[in-house]
Amino acid sequence: MVSRLNQVAWPLAFVASAAAMAVQACEPASPANDPETAAPASQPWKDASLPVAKRADLLLAAMTPREKLALVYGFFPPLAKGEGVPTDMIPSAGQVPAIPRLGIPALRESDASLGVANQVEQRKGDVATALPSGLALAATFDPELAYETGAMIGGEARAKTFNVLLSGGINLTRDPWGGRNFEYLGEDPLLAGTMAGESIRGVQSNKIVSTIKHYALNAQETGRFVMDARIGEAALRESDLLAFEIAIERGQPGSVMCAYNSINGDFACENAFLLNTVLKGDWGYRGWVMSDWGAVHSTVKAARNGLDQQSGGELDTHPFYREDLRKAFESSALPMARLDDMARRVLHGMFAAGVMDAPVVTTAQPIDYAKNAEVAQRAAEAGIVLLKNEGQALPLAKSAKRIVVIGGHADVGVLSGGGSSQVRSVGGAPVEIPLKDGPAVSFVRKTWHASSPLAAIRALAPEAKVKFVDGNDRVAAAAAAKGADMAIVFATQWTTEAEDVETIALPGGQDALIDAVAAANPKTAVVLNTGGPVLMPWLSKVPVVVAAWYPGQRGGEAIARVLFGEVNPSGRLPITFPKSIDQAPRAQVPGYDQIRASPDRGTDARAIKPFTVEYREGSDVGYRWYARQGQAPLFPFGYGLSYTRFGYSSLKVEGGAQLKVSFDVVNRGERAGSDVPQLYVTPASGTRPLRLAGWERVTLKPGEKRRVTITAEPRIVADYDLAQPGFRVAGGTYRISISRDAAQPVLTGQTELQERRLAP
Repeated sequence: MVSRLNQVAWPLAFVASAAAMAVQACEPASPANDPETAAPASQPWKDASLPVAKRADLLLAAMTPREKLALVYGFFPPLAKGEGVPTDMIPSAGQVPAIPRLGIPALRESDASLGVANQVEQRKGDVATALPSGLALAATFDPELAYETGAMIGGEARAKTFNVLLSGGINLTRDPWGGRNFEYLGEDPLLAGTMAGESIRGVQSNKIVSTIKHYALNAQETGRFVMDARIGEAALRESDLLAFEIAIERGQPGSVMCAYNSINGDFACENAFLLNTVLKGDWGYRGWVMSDWGAVHSTVKAARNGLDQQSGGELDTHPFYREDLRKAFESSALPMARLDDMARRVLHGMFAAGVMDAPVVTTAQPIDYAKNAEVAQRAAEAGIVLLKNEGQALPLAKSAKRIVVIGGHADVGVLSGGGSSQVRSVGGAPVEIPLKDGPAVSFVRKTWHASSPLAAIRALAPEAKVKFVDGNDRVAAAAAAKGADMAIVFATQWTTEAEDVETIALPGGQDALIDAVAAANPKTAVVLNTGGPVLMPWLSKVPVVVAAWYPGQRGGEAIARVLFGEVNPSGRLPITFPKSIDQAPRAQVPGYDQIRASPDRGTDARAIKPFTVEYREGSDVGYRWYARQGQAPLFPFGYGLSYTRFGYSSLKVEGGAQLKVSFDVVNRGERAGSDVPQLYVTPASGTRPLRLAGWERVTLKPGEKRRVTITAEPRIVADYDLAQPGFRVAGGTYRISISRDAAQPVLTGQTELQERRLAP
């Protein structure tokens, strides 16, 4: 169990007496001298040369208690009504009212993991650039691209008048069936933390706030409102919390969003260990903690234990941070210094991100969608993973005479994942299917982006006869595929927020379809448009498998360019593909039996009885679990093929106080390409599995060689020591490998490291 769960560590920086402030809070101001009707003569917080903390303190001192209370409650525009509701709201995720007399702008919030969201077109006609899924971005192993995509989303958000993006999803993939895996950044804390941090930094380069979410252990969707995640503190610190810690260090998000689920018995949004001890105490985080929409369960406990702002309050069972919060301060159930801390943190996040100095305009601005689409396409191309290419069947020759494209609605578009990340992309939705039941029914549709792989293939092979078959009749599909230069089957697996998939097998008879096509034509390629790993019982029967994920609004073009060699594939798996579901830590979805038994298929998500999930793998998430169990997966973490060949040589390992390795990478093929050599570390004693401690993405021309140096992240090399407390690198011998993936070392060595102690 997690230790120190009941510690409270929020700062009591405001020194006025709580009793006097409580009186001030409940006394109504007379119209003649209402401090909220006029701006102060002096506004020193506007001096941008002052430190952020000083500016926040100066502005806080000018605020009335009523204004502070207004800053810690966010409305949900579709449902908000009554006193205090802003009059300038547009359909969106949420809004916190402006305080004009002090120059505090409204916080206008949008979902935005994969672009500025508009899930079921609540803003009619408002489109945005749709990026590939988070897993696709993680598969690039490219922090610079993560920054660029974040900057693009942030720019569109600002142009659409939003100044808070609910982006930065970073929950580690613990189970292959997770409904929201597609939105996140894979199973490794260093990869996820690095990529999320750079994406956040990109978003905030537009002088708007980015969040990081969902803090923490929101690893499944089934029963997310009632699930209690159980894990020990050291394991939590070495895995999910480390991903958050790295991302917060790199990205400095203005806000952290706490999750729906409980962790070790306490809801995430009132969990003193997570919010006060770790986030605000150990990590010194100075921004604000916002709740997820519908994740608040109390007033006094939540405020005392670290929740600074109730978001989308109308989706909670009660507006806990309105009248109840005011009364809690007036009665001294909570000290008024805590209200100051809550408001100060919101102000700090706004000042630090630049929201106060560069307010967004209230009318939409022009957006260069064509330029932004190029960013989305490059991200899709870099994230596509070539899983199999037997006999060098790819790249497909442009001289091909006949190509058959089968299934997946590939004639009109590419599939996208569902939920709050859903973007109404430029070009529209050629296929959109409403749900009939389930927890996601009210806000999700199964949607395709208008980027036709069929059209893109025809454009790259104008002399070929390219035919599309929908795949509903596998006999007809097999007949059409017979004799073609290549048959390309687009296999889809749709996943969404609010629901986990019961099985990772391809749905709808697609395995049988692939079998039939492969039997008719040995030159069959399978392109996976999926939210994560799927089972492949047909793998030995096809020469080509491509993981294209949910590739975004330019996915069709990106897939075609990889198939024809216009782009050399360079994606690497950020998530392990198991051979069978029995290899995973949990073969079945905890709580799914309740959904199956429910008359409404679980449409009432809060009606599920609470249950616990014991994370028996601890910090050994993903590939670490497979290594610990001695299991060979179908495709390991970090895996990916190329149309060229890369070699590694001349390894040098430096130890002592810090682990550093250097080696040569050479392109031995005839095509330019990008490679991702990976550094894995494990104690020579074998006390724990290997861990990814660093990597480098390298682009080389044919014959080009480059010396690469990687410095290991010390917290990856370390274990978390509860007695210290903090990370501790044990002195001794460590084995290292420079690998193509988690299961394929190329260069190996070892070194001695000195004992080193690091902060929590």
